Amino acid sequence: MKNIKLIEVASEIGAGTRGASLGVEAIKIAALDFMSNFFVHFPSEKIESENQLLFEPIHSPYAKRISGVLKLYERISAAVSESIKNNFFPVVLSGDHSNAGGTIAGIKMAKPKSKLGVIWIDAHADLHTPYTTPSGNMHGMPLATAIAEDNAENKVHELDEKSVKIWNQLKNIGGISPKVLPEDIVFIALRDFEKEEKSLIEKHGMKVITTNEVKRNGAESVSRKVLRYLSDCTDIYVSFDVDSLDSSISKGTGTPVSNGLKEREAEDLISKFMQNRKVCCFEITEVNPTLDKENLMAEIAFNILQRSVNVLMMN
Repeated sequence: MKNIKLIEVASEIGAGTRGASLGVEAIKIAALDFMSNFFVHFPSEKIESENQLLFEPIHSPYAKRISGVLKLYERISAAVSESIKNNFFPVVLSGDHSNAGGTIAGIKMAKPKSKLGVIWIDAHADLHTPYTTPSGNMHGMPLATAIAEDNAENKVHELDEKSVKIWNQLKNIGGISPKVLPEDIVFIALRDFEKEEKSLIEKHGMKVITTNEVKRNGAESVSRKVLRYLSDCTDIYVSFDVDSLDSSISKGTGTPVSNGLKEREAEDLISKFMQNRKVCCFEITEVNPTLDKENLMAEIAFNILQRSVNVLMMN
């Protein structure tokens, strides 16, 4: 049986829409509404946020609030790394997806020799860099930090020295770079990305499984295919962005996209992954209750969280 530890990161400084920092509390409210004592069962650690930066002027337009993101990477990676070293399975509940760069760093710091595979369940590729970003929002960049990619061949922006320095620190956090090889990343339900990201996916031959493939072949078949593809990895991290769900249900997130997964498809898929012993960390991110009615998105996230953790406990 795995010892679960919840790591709560109520940070939204990487997002473009406000409100994701409330996502963790919204998931807890959903648990209460379902009369579940889930959050009493597990030890949890809260990571200090830098959300005060939301009220300050932006100094780096192509990497907004990047200095705060670096602090979060440091805090999250330390917490995740400590948890794994102490034989806990970290379940990370985070505001925006930029935080995942810190999670990946933490896994790698705990297991520097591991060959880490990443299952990225998300409508977006999050492979932008400060040199290519259309928005400057850091939640579009965590995978680029993990594979240590600047994407210089598709460069659109000139960066100031300070931003370059912090961006390089993000890529090198934990003293390991890259943390993941691009061919060890699998995207699921990816459907909204820019040409600069597409160029990286093609350059590295990164694996993409479309929503339609999940619908056509089912969770069982897709999970087998993904785990077979990552079979030479020693550890696997699963990152679930709620915008991977279809926009008809994922209203409570900053960047909803149509033609996404149904709740049941995502739940079945993640449960299948959780049965695999190589999976060492799970993250749920981008729940934004301010955009939602009846806390629906958080309720869906909680259902997925609860079922995933149940599967982990049984394994």
